[in-house]
This record gives sequence, C-alpha cells and structure tokens, in this order.
Amino acid sequence: MTENFNTHGAEIEKVLMSAEEIDEATTRIAGEIDRDLEGCSDKVIMLGILKGSVVFMSDLMKKVKTPVEIDFMKVASYSGTESTGRVEIILDLNRQDLSDSRVIVVEDIIDSGRTLSYLTEYLRLNGAKSVKTCTLLDKPSRRVVDFVPDYVGREIPDEFVIGYGLDYDEKYRTLPFVGVLAKSVYAPDEAKND
Repeated sequence: MTENFNTHGAEIEKVLMSAEEIDEATTRIAGEIDRDLEGCSDKVIMLGILKGSVVFMSDLMKKVKTPVEIDFMKVASYSGTESTGRVEIILDLNRQDLSDSRVIVVEDIIDSGRTLSYLTEYLRLNGAKSVKTCTLLDKPSRRVVDFVPDYVGREIPDEFVIGYGLDYDEKYRTLPFVGVLAKSVYAPDEAKND
C-alpha cells in the first residue's frame, strides 16, 4: 500500500516498508519482548530516543502485553545526512529507579551503531539492571562499531529512508510507510551526475 505516496511525487523513489509490513514487524517484536520478559518481576522501562522513534514506540507499546513504563532521551549524532562520529545527550533520563529497572531502548533506525552502543553502556554505567535495544530498521552495512540490536523489525540496504517517524530536514515523519528518499532531494548535485 502506498498511502500518501502520490502527494510526494518524485521525492520518494519507492516504498521500502508498507504500513501493513510495519504493523506485522511491530506485532512480531512485541511478541519477542513479551516472551523475553515472561515471569519478570522487575520494572521495565521502554526508552524512546527522540524524535524518530516516537511513532514506532507508540505502536509497539500498545502491542506489548508486559507492563512497561515509558520515558525518553534525546541525543544527536548527525549533522544533515552525515554522522558526526560523536554522541551528544541533549535530553537525559532523570530517574531514581534505574537500578531497579530493565531498560529497552527504542530507536527508529540503526546504521553506524555509535548511538545505541554509547547509550547502552551509558545506561549500564548509570545502574540499569539490564539494557536491551530495539529498532524498526537496521542498516548493518553502515556499522562502524561492533553492535547488534536485540530486536529488529527489518534489515534494510544502505538507502536514505523517510517516513513513519524518520525525517529529512524535519519533513516526511508523518508518512505511514517507510520510503526511500530521492537523491535529488538531499543531494541534488550528486543526483545530476548519476
């Protein structure tokens, strides 16, 4: 299904993951989380990384049957379309109960792996009982650190994706599918040479 596809015309090359496929992946991940937390009596915190994870986490937390609390952090590791190579915490997690909690970090996409690798270690050092990571999309071909997420919706090729929370210059987040953004939008000079 290509909801809102036509309203963006040539800006979107193709739909990579339809709304139905996202729903299926979210349902599967929720089941995996419930299975792994079966019998767990600890507090579970689903920690969304702003802003991209909001749509995915909203759908995911409605499908997880295990009681969870939610919280958010905001980090920056990109400038435009390129990774800066460092992670900056803009909004930190401010909780006194971290040592009693299992944390599931929820991201929209993992490519270099730097952000999630850093946050996992950061949360452990700050006392989290356990830290697992969950992402809708994984680009292992872009990995620069040794990092494997615990829960993955789908592995994708190295393409610039938007929609379902993912943006380019704060646009396209509200699309109900994940699409590949045309290079003419984010790198017009390169697109002319292709």
